[in-house]
Amino acid sequence: MVSLVKNWFKIGILAVLIIGTVMISGCTNTGSTIPAPQGTTPQTVAIATTTIPNASIPVTTQTGLTTSSKTIVMQPRGVADPAFVADVMIPEKIAPGTTLMGDLHDLTRPRIVEVNMLGEIVWEYDAPEDLKNYVSMGFSVVPLQNGNILAGFSKNGVYEINRTSKDIVWKFIDSKCSHDAERLGNGNTLVVDGGYGQDTIQDAQVREINPQGQVVWSWYAKDHGFNQAPYNTINNQGWTHTNAASRLQNGDTLISLRNFNIVVEVDRDGKVVRTIGEGTMDQQHDPEALPNGNILFANPGQSPQAVEIDPTEKVVWNYLIPEATTFSSQATRDADRLQNGNTLITAANRLIEVTPQGDIVWQFRLKDIQFTNFNDAASKGFYKAIRIPA
Repeated sequence: MVSLVKNWFKIGILAVLIIGTVMISGCTNTGSTIPAPQGTTPQTVAIATTTIPNASIPVTTQTGLTTSSKTIVMQPRGVADPAFVADVMIPEKIAPGTTLMGDLHDLTRPRIVEVNMLGEIVWEYDAPEDLKNYVSMGFSVVPLQNGNILAGFSKNGVYEINRTSKDIVWKFIDSKCSHDAERLGNGNTLVVDGGYGQDTIQDAQVREINPQGQVVWSWYAKDHGFNQAPYNTINNQGWTHTNAASRLQNGDTLISLRNFNIVVEVDRDGKVVRTIGEGTMDQQHDPEALPNGNILFANPGQSPQAVEIDPTEKVVWNYLIPEATTFSSQATRDADRLQNGNTLITAANRLIEVTPQGDIVWQFRLKDIQFTNFNDAASKGFYKAIRIPA
Protein backbone atom coordinates (compact mmCIF):
# COMPACT_ATOMS: atom_id res chain seq x y z
CA MET A 1 0.00 0.00 0.00
CA VAL A 2 1.12 3.51 -0.70
CA SER A 3 2.27 5.35 2.41
CA LEU A 4 0.08 8.35 3.13
CA VAL A 5 1.38 11.75 4.03
CA LYS A 6 0.19 14.73 6.02
CA ASN A 7 0.13 17.92 4.05
CA TRP A 8 -2.44 20.27 5.45
CA PHE A 9 -3.43 23.72 4.29
CA LYS A 10 -4.19 26.63 6.60
CA ILE A 11 -7.25 27.83 4.71
CA GLY A 12 -10.18 30.00 5.75
CA ILE A 13 -11.23 31.63 8.97
CA LEU A 14 -14.38 29.72 9.98
CA ALA A 15 -14.68 26.83 12.41
CA VAL A 16 -17.43 24.29 12.48
CA LEU A 17 -18.62 22.95 15.80
CA ILE A 18 -20.35 19.64 15.50
CA ILE A 19 -23.33 19.95 17.83
CA GLY A 20 -26.07 17.87 16.28
CA THR A 21 -27.34 14.51 17.29
CA VAL A 22 -27.41 11.80 14.67
CA MET A 23 -29.98 9.08 14.48
CA ILE A 24 -28.06 6.11 13.20
CA SER A 25 -30.09 3.63 11.25
CA GLY A 26 -30.19 0.14 12.66
CA CYS A 27 -28.29 -2.70 11.05
CA THR A 28 -29.80 -5.88 9.70
CA ASN A 29 -28.00 -9.17 10.16
CA THR A 30 -26.92 -10.87 6.95
CA GLY A 31 -28.41 -14.16 8.09
CA SER A 32 -25.05 -15.90 8.45
CA THR A 33 -22.26 -16.09 11.00
CA ILE A 34 -20.53 -13.12 9.41
CA PRO A 35 -20.36 -10.48 12.17
CA ALA A 36 -20.76 -7.45 9.90
CA PRO A 37 -24.36 -6.66 9.01
CA GLN A 38 -25.83 -4.81 6.08
CA GLY A 39 -26.00 -1.03 6.25
CA THR A 40 -29.19 0.89 5.82
CA THR A 41 -29.98 4.33 4.48
CA PRO A 42 -28.46 6.85 6.92
CA GLN A 43 -30.05 9.88 8.49
CA THR A 44 -28.39 13.26 8.13
CA VAL A 45 -26.27 14.97 10.77
CA ALA A 46 -27.05 18.43 12.10
CA ILE A 47 -24.15 20.87 11.69
CA ALA A 48 -23.98 24.46 12.94
CA THR A 49 -21.30 27.04 12.16
CA THR A 50 -19.68 29.57 14.45
CA THR A 51 -17.17 32.25 13.48
CA ILE A 52 -13.82 31.78 15.20
CA PRO A 53 -10.96 33.77 13.66
CA ASN A 54 -7.93 31.83 12.37
CA ALA A 55 -9.34 28.48 13.43
CA SER A 56 -9.81 25.16 11.68
CA ILE A 57 -12.47 22.47 11.96
CA PRO A 58 -12.56 20.73 15.34
CA VAL A 59 -13.12 17.03 14.63
CA THR A 60 -13.04 14.59 17.53
CA THR A 61 -11.20 11.32 17.73
CA GLN A 62 -12.81 8.20 19.14
CA THR A 63 -11.36 9.07 22.56
CA GLY A 64 -12.90 12.49 22.91
CA LEU A 65 -15.64 15.02 22.30
CA THR A 66 -15.55 18.60 21.06
CA THR A 67 -14.79 20.05 24.49
CA SER A 68 -11.66 21.56 25.97
CA SER A 69 -11.12 18.53 28.19
CA LYS A 70 -11.07 16.04 25.32
CA THR A 71 -8.89 15.28 22.32
CA ILE A 72 -9.64 17.50 19.33
CA VAL A 73 -8.09 17.06 15.89
CA MET A 74 -7.98 20.29 13.90
CA GLN A 75 -8.93 20.08 10.24
CA PRO A 76 -8.28 22.55 7.41
CA ARG A 77 -11.15 24.63 6.07
CA GLY A 78 -11.92 24.59 2.37
CA VAL A 79 -14.34 25.80 -0.25
CA ALA A 80 -17.84 24.38 -0.68
CA ASP A 81 -18.65 22.93 -4.11
CA PRO A 82 -22.28 22.87 -5.29
CA ALA A 83 -21.82 19.38 -6.75
CA PHE A 84 -20.87 17.84 -3.39
CA VAL A 85 -22.48 17.35 -0.02
CA ALA A 86 -21.30 15.63 3.16
CA ASP A 87 -24.63 14.85 4.78
CA VAL A 88 -23.62 12.30 7.42
CA MET A 89 -20.89 12.81 10.00
CA ILE A 90 -20.68 11.34 13.48
CA PRO A 91 -17.56 13.05 14.82
CA GLU A 92 -16.75 10.68 17.67
CA LYS A 93 -16.79 7.66 15.34
CA ILE A 94 -15.01 8.84 12.18
CA ALA A 95 -11.34 8.47 11.28
CA PRO A 96 -10.51 12.19 10.89
CA GLY A 97 -8.53 13.41 7.92
CA THR A 98 -8.96 14.58 4.37
CA THR A 99 -10.01 12.39 1.44
CA LEU A 100 -8.35 12.39 -1.98
CA MET A 101 -10.12 11.20 -5.14
CA GLY A 102 -10.66 11.77 -8.84
CA ASP A 103 -13.84 13.68 -9.73
CA LEU A 104 -15.35 12.98 -13.15
CA HIS A 105 -18.99 13.94 -12.73
CA ASP A 106 -18.38 16.78 -15.22
CA LEU A 107 -16.29 15.27 -18.00
CA THR A 108 -15.60 18.72 -19.41
CA ARG A 109 -13.68 19.43 -16.20
CA PRO A 110 -12.07 16.25 -14.85
CA ARG A 111 -10.06 16.94 -11.74
CA ILE A 112 -8.46 15.61 -8.59
CA VAL A 113 -10.00 16.87 -5.36
CA GLU A 114 -9.10 16.62 -1.70
CA VAL A 115 -11.98 17.28 0.69
CA ASN A 116 -12.24 17.72 4.44
CA MET A 117 -14.79 15.94 6.60
CA LEU A 118 -17.39 18.61 5.76
CA GLY A 119 -16.99 17.91 2.05
CA GLU A 120 -15.23 21.20 1.39
CA ILE A 121 -12.43 21.20 -1.19
CA VAL A 122 -9.05 21.95 0.39
CA TRP A 123 -7.00 21.17 -2.73
CA GLU A 124 -7.79 20.47 -6.36
CA TYR A 125 -6.05 19.90 -9.67
CA ASP A 126 -7.74 20.29 -13.03
CA ALA A 127 -6.60 17.80 -15.65
CA PRO A 128 -4.64 19.50 -18.45
CA GLU A 129 -6.40 19.84 -21.81
CA ASP A 130 -4.27 17.13 -23.42
CA LEU A 131 -5.24 14.63 -20.70
CA LYS A 132 -8.97 15.28 -20.37
CA ASN A 133 -9.85 12.39 -22.67
CA TYR A 134 -7.90 9.86 -20.58
CA VAL A 135 -9.77 9.91 -17.29
CA SER A 136 -12.96 7.96 -17.97
CA MET A 137 -13.04 4.75 -15.91
CA GLY A 138 -10.03 3.83 -13.82
CA PHE A 139 -8.84 7.32 -12.80
CA SER A 140 -6.58 6.44 -9.88
CA VAL A 141 -4.88 9.02 -7.65
CA VAL A 142 -2.68 8.45 -4.59
CA PRO A 143 -0.65 10.76 -2.31
CA LEU A 144 3.10 10.17 -2.14
CA GLN A 145 5.50 10.45 0.80
CA ASN A 146 7.09 13.55 -0.72
CA GLY A 147 3.72 15.32 -0.71
CA ASN A 148 3.11 14.96 -4.44
CA ILE A 149 0.22 13.17 -6.12
CA LEU A 150 0.55 10.14 -8.42
CA ALA A 151 -2.23 10.01 -11.01
CA GLY A 152 -3.00 7.34 -13.58
CA PHE A 153 -4.64 8.49 -16.82
CA SER A 154 -6.16 5.46 -18.56
CA LYS A 155 -4.79 4.65 -22.02
CA ASN A 156 -2.18 7.39 -21.62
CA GLY A 157 0.22 7.06 -18.71
CA VAL A 158 1.14 7.83 -15.12
CA TYR A 159 2.00 11.32 -13.87
CA GLU A 160 3.51 12.67 -10.67
CA ILE A 161 2.08 16.11 -9.83
CA ASN A 162 3.76 18.58 -7.50
CA ARG A 163 1.12 19.49 -4.94
CA THR A 164 2.32 23.07 -4.48
CA SER A 165 3.17 24.18 -8.02
CA LYS A 166 0.86 21.67 -9.74
CA ASP A 167 3.62 21.00 -12.26
CA ILE A 168 4.12 17.51 -13.68
CA VAL A 169 7.49 16.43 -12.29
CA TRP A 170 7.61 12.83 -13.58
CA LYS A 171 5.69 10.81 -16.13
CA PHE A 172 5.60 7.44 -17.81
CA ILE A 173 3.72 7.51 -21.11
CA ASP A 174 2.19 4.29 -22.39
CA SER A 175 -1.25 3.66 -23.89
CA LYS A 176 -1.56 0.34 -22.02
CA CYS A 177 -1.64 2.01 -18.58
CA SER A 178 -4.96 1.97 -16.74
CA HIS A 179 -6.64 1.59 -13.36
CA ASP A 180 -3.78 1.67 -10.88
CA ALA A 181 -0.23 2.85 -10.15
CA GLU A 182 1.81 2.67 -6.96
CA ARG A 183 5.11 4.27 -5.97
CA LEU A 184 7.34 1.65 -4.38
CA GLY A 185 9.79 2.05 -1.54
CA ASN A 186 12.74 1.79 -3.93
CA GLY A 187 11.50 4.77 -5.94
CA ASN A 188 10.16 2.69 -8.80
CA THR A 189 6.51 2.76 -9.87
CA LEU A 190 4.26 -0.26 -10.20
CA VAL A 191 1.92 0.21 -13.16
CA VAL A 192 -1.15 -1.81 -14.16
CA ASP A 193 -1.75 -2.52 -17.85
CA GLY A 194 -5.27 -3.84 -18.18
CA GLY A 195 -8.74 -3.39 -19.49
CA TYR A 196 -10.91 -1.44 -21.88
CA GLY A 197 -10.23 -3.62 -24.91
CA GLN A 198 -6.43 -3.27 -24.79
CA ASP A 199 -5.37 -6.08 -22.47
CA THR A 200 -4.56 -9.03 -24.76
CA ILE A 201 -3.12 -12.45 -24.05
CA GLN A 202 0.26 -11.23 -25.33
CA ASP A 203 0.47 -8.26 -22.98
CA ALA A 204 2.05 -7.80 -19.58
CA GLN A 205 -0.53 -7.22 -16.86
CA VAL A 206 1.81 -5.39 -14.47
CA ARG A 207 5.13 -3.60 -14.98
CA GLU A 208 7.63 -1.99 -12.63
CA ILE A 209 9.13 1.23 -13.98
CA ASN A 210 12.28 2.91 -12.66
CA PRO A 211 12.63 6.73 -12.39
CA GLN A 212 14.29 6.78 -15.83
CA GLY A 213 11.21 5.19 -17.41
CA GLN A 214 12.77 1.76 -17.95
CA VAL A 215 10.82 -1.46 -17.38
CA VAL A 216 12.73 -3.41 -14.71
CA TRP A 217 10.11 -6.10 -13.96
CA SER A 218 6.92 -7.34 -15.58
CA TRP A 219 4.37 -10.09 -15.14
CA TYR A 220 2.59 -11.91 -17.97
CA ALA A 221 -0.43 -14.07 -17.08
CA LYS A 222 0.10 -16.16 -20.23
CA ASP A 223 3.43 -17.42 -18.89
CA HIS A 224 1.92 -18.76 -15.66
CA GLY A 225 -0.87 -21.16 -16.61
CA PHE A 226 -3.57 -18.75 -17.74
CA ASN A 227 -3.10 -19.29 -21.48
CA GLN A 228 -5.41 -22.31 -21.38
CA ALA A 229 -9.05 -23.09 -20.58
CA PRO A 230 -11.06 -21.70 -18.97
CA TYR A 231 -9.10 -18.44 -19.11
CA ASN A 232 -7.70 -18.20 -22.63
CA THR A 233 -11.00 -17.35 -24.35
CA ILE A 234 -12.21 -14.70 -21.92
CA ASN A 235 -12.74 -11.20 -23.30
CA ASN A 236 -14.61 -8.53 -21.37
CA GLN A 237 -13.07 -5.08 -21.88
CA GLY A 238 -9.78 -6.88 -22.37
CA TRP A 239 -8.50 -10.34 -21.56
CA THR A 240 -7.75 -10.21 -17.82
CA HIS A 241 -8.96 -6.63 -17.19
CA THR A 242 -6.31 -6.33 -14.47
CA ASN A 243 -7.41 -3.47 -12.22
CA ALA A 244 -4.97 -3.34 -9.28
CA ALA A 245 -1.50 -4.33 -8.17
CA SER A 246 0.42 -3.77 -4.94
CA ARG A 247 3.82 -4.83 -3.64
CA LEU A 248 3.61 -6.82 -0.41
CA GLN A 249 6.02 -6.57 2.52
CA ASN A 250 7.51 -9.97 1.61
CA GLY A 251 8.44 -8.67 -1.86
CA ASP A 252 5.65 -10.52 -3.67
CA THR A 253 3.08 -8.69 -5.77
CA LEU A 254 -0.69 -8.90 -5.34
CA ILE A 255 -2.49 -8.66 -8.70
CA SER A 256 -6.25 -8.40 -9.27
CA LEU A 257 -7.41 -10.21 -12.44
CA ARG A 258 -10.98 -8.91 -12.64
CA ASN A 259 -12.19 -11.03 -15.54
CA PHE A 260 -10.94 -14.21 -13.86
CA ASN A 261 -12.63 -13.32 -10.53
CA ILE A 262 -9.40 -14.01 -8.66
CA VAL A 263 -6.39 -12.28 -7.16
CA VAL A 264 -2.94 -13.82 -7.48
CA GLU A 265 0.15 -13.39 -5.35
CA VAL A 266 3.29 -13.75 -7.45
CA ASP A 267 6.93 -13.84 -6.38
CA ARG A 268 9.81 -11.89 -7.89
CA ASP A 269 10.26 -14.57 -10.56
CA GLY A 270 6.61 -14.27 -11.53
CA LYS A 271 5.59 -17.63 -10.11
CA VAL A 272 2.04 -17.74 -8.75
CA VAL A 273 2.46 -18.68 -5.09
CA ARG A 274 -1.19 -18.19 -4.16
CA THR A 275 -4.53 -17.88 -5.95
CA ILE A 276 -7.12 -16.04 -3.89
CA GLY A 277 -10.87 -15.58 -4.02
CA GLU A 278 -12.17 -18.36 -6.28
CA GLY A 279 -15.90 -18.66 -5.61
CA THR A 280 -15.97 -15.47 -3.50
CA MET A 281 -14.70 -12.70 -5.73
CA ASP A 282 -17.02 -11.27 -8.38
CA GLN A 283 -15.42 -8.55 -10.55
CA GLN A 284 -13.29 -7.60 -7.54
CA HIS A 285 -11.49 -4.27 -7.30
CA ASP A 286 -8.60 -2.89 -5.27
CA PRO A 287 -7.66 -5.81 -2.98
CA GLU A 288 -5.80 -4.59 0.10
CA ALA A 289 -3.56 -6.80 2.24
CA LEU A 290 -4.28 -5.96 5.88
CA PRO A 291 -1.71 -6.14 8.73
CA ASN A 292 -3.52 -9.19 10.16
CA GLY A 293 -2.98 -11.16 6.95
CA ASN A 294 -6.55 -10.75 5.73
CA ILE A 295 -7.51 -9.24 2.38
CA LEU A 296 -10.13 -6.52 1.96
CA PHE A 297 -11.67 -5.82 -1.45
CA ALA A 298 -14.60 -4.24 -3.22
CA ASN A 299 -16.86 -6.87 -4.78
CA PRO A 300 -19.28 -5.11 -7.17
CA GLY A 301 -20.71 -8.20 -8.87
CA GLN A 302 -24.20 -9.59 -8.29
CA SER A 303 -24.42 -8.26 -4.72
CA PRO A 304 -22.19 -5.16 -4.47
CA GLN A 305 -20.30 -5.20 -1.19
CA ALA A 306 -17.02 -4.76 0.62
CA VAL A 307 -15.58 -8.10 1.74
CA GLU A 308 -12.78 -9.16 4.06
CA ILE A 309 -11.42 -12.71 3.90
CA ASP A 310 -8.87 -14.40 6.16
CA PRO A 311 -5.88 -16.48 4.94
CA THR A 312 -8.15 -19.55 4.68
CA GLU A 313 -10.46 -17.44 2.46
CA LYS A 314 -13.26 -17.50 4.97
CA VAL A 315 -15.37 -14.34 4.80
CA VAL A 316 -14.90 -12.70 8.20
CA TRP A 317 -16.57 -9.36 7.41
CA ASN A 318 -18.75 -7.87 4.72
CA TYR A 319 -20.90 -4.84 4.09
CA LEU A 320 -23.62 -4.83 1.46
CA ILE A 321 -23.76 -1.49 -0.34
CA PRO A 322 -27.18 0.17 -0.06
CA GLU A 323 -28.49 1.42 -3.42
CA ALA A 324 -28.89 5.15 -2.91
CA THR A 325 -29.40 5.99 -6.57
CA THR A 326 -29.77 3.89 -9.71
CA PHE A 327 -26.55 2.13 -10.80
CA SER A 328 -24.49 3.70 -7.99
CA SER A 329 -23.73 0.56 -5.95
CA GLN A 330 -23.04 -1.54 -9.06
CA ALA A 331 -19.97 0.62 -9.63
CA THR A 332 -18.47 0.08 -6.17
CA ARG A 333 -14.75 -0.18 -6.84
CA ASP A 334 -12.77 0.57 -3.69
CA ALA A 335 -12.67 -0.39 0.00
CA ASP A 336 -9.93 0.81 2.36
CA ARG A 337 -9.45 -0.06 6.03
CA LEU A 338 -8.91 3.11 8.07
CA GLN A 339 -6.69 3.65 11.09
CA ASN A 340 -9.58 3.37 13.57
CA GLY A 341 -10.87 0.09 12.11
CA ASN A 342 -13.61 1.65 9.98
CA THR A 343 -13.80 1.03 6.24
CA LEU A 344 -13.99 3.71 3.54
CA ILE A 345 -16.05 2.43 0.58
CA THR A 346 -16.21 4.14 -2.80
CA ALA A 347 -19.41 3.73 -4.82
CA ALA A 348 -20.14 5.67 -8.01
CA ASN A 349 -22.09 8.51 -6.46
CA ARG A 350 -20.77 8.55 -2.90
CA LEU A 351 -18.14 7.62 -0.36
CA ILE A 352 -19.22 6.05 2.90
CA GLU A 353 -17.26 5.33 6.05
CA VAL A 354 -18.71 2.39 7.97
CA THR A 355 -17.87 0.91 11.35
CA PRO A 356 -17.12 -2.80 11.85
CA GLN A 357 -20.76 -3.09 13.00
CA GLY A 358 -22.04 -1.63 9.71
CA ASP A 359 -23.04 1.87 10.86
CA ILE A 360 -22.50 4.68 8.37
CA VAL A 361 -20.61 7.41 10.26
CA TRP A 362 -19.62 9.60 7.29
CA GLN A 363 -21.09 10.07 3.85
CA PHE A 364 -19.85 12.31 1.03
CA ARG A 365 -21.81 12.25 -2.19
CA LEU A 366 -22.60 13.85 -5.49
CA LYS A 367 -25.54 16.18 -5.03
CA ASP A 368 -28.55 15.93 -7.37
CA ILE A 369 -26.62 13.97 -10.02
CA GLN A 370 -28.27 10.89 -11.50
CA PHE A 371 -26.72 8.21 -13.72
CA THR A 372 -28.67 6.95 -16.74
CA ASN A 373 -27.04 3.52 -17.00
CA PHE A 374 -24.14 1.48 -15.63
CA ASN A 375 -21.58 2.82 -18.09
CA ASP A 376 -22.62 6.34 -17.15
CA ALA A 377 -22.02 5.55 -13.47
CA ALA A 378 -18.71 3.80 -14.19
CA SER A 379 -17.35 6.62 -16.34
CA LYS A 380 -18.58 9.63 -14.35
CA GLY A 381 -18.70 8.26 -10.82
CA PHE A 382 -16.03 8.06 -8.15
CA TYR A 383 -13.48 5.30 -8.72
CA LYS A 384 -11.11 5.22 -5.76
CA ALA A 385 -10.59 7.37 -2.68
CA ILE A 386 -7.89 7.56 -0.02
CA ARG A 387 -8.26 8.98 3.48
CA ILE A 388 -5.18 10.99 4.50
CA PRO A 389 -5.09 10.78 8.30
CA ALA A 390 -5.12 13.93 10.42
